[in-house]
Amino acid sequence: TWQSGTPGCQIAESPDCPRMGLVLGIETSCDETAAAVLEDGRRVRSNVVASQVDLHAPYGGIVPELASRRHIEVIQPVLDRALQDAGITLGDVTALAVTVGPGLVGSLLVGVSVAKAIAFARRLPLVGVNHLEGHIAAAFLEYPAIPYPCAALVVSGGHTHLYHVPAECEYRLLARTRDDAAGEAFDKVAKLLGLGFPGGPAIEREAQGGDPEAIPFPRAVFSDGSLDFSFSGLKTAVV
Repeated sequence: TWQSGTPGCQIAESPDCPRMGLVLGIETSCDETAAAVLEDGRRVRSNVVASQVDLHAPYGGIVPELASRRHIEVIQPVLDRALQDAGITLGDVTALAVTVGPGLVGSLLVGVSVAKAIAFARRLPLVGVNHLEGHIAAAFLEYPAIPYPCAALVVSGGHTHLYHVPAECEYRLLARTRDDAAGEAFDKVAKLLGLGFPGGPAIEREAQGGDPEAIPFPRAVFSDGSLDFSFSGLKTAVV
């Protein structure tokens, strides 16, 4: 159980940061360099993402050192494009937000360093955002009327978590993967089958013409009554 702004979790909201205005967000937690401008907490003025799929495809997965180096190369052009698409300059920004974790340390360091430099030079509030909370909060941009309490399933490349969200900025873990994340399982299976990277879209394309009854794959059910997930055995079954 954790809440934004409380000890033991990443701060995702600060009383010093204005809720209204133009916030420049920076995200470099894994293999994509992204920047966005959000107006008044709801309206997305721009959203620019630089993908690294072609860079990592030959390896069948993310190579952390290559990812961090590519972030360094493209972070400035991505920021420039985000500001341009939003029709503003850096002088119009009222606050910054940046992903501080979880993620690849080298990749996170690039985004955090850039955000800290801009905030220091411009004397702007800087807010560190938890990667997983960012995924959950993004749903409210598309569907602002989601009521509380609600359940949130986070299925990104490196995480598979199920949360109970009783109120804004409050999260209680209901279940998580005990071994591999769903995204990792997709990538590893796609590599085994020679389907390419990223694995999720490749497997989805093949599955559209497949027979769901052809092979009886296992489904992990824990004897302790837990809601947790497990994908390691599924990968072994594919092998």
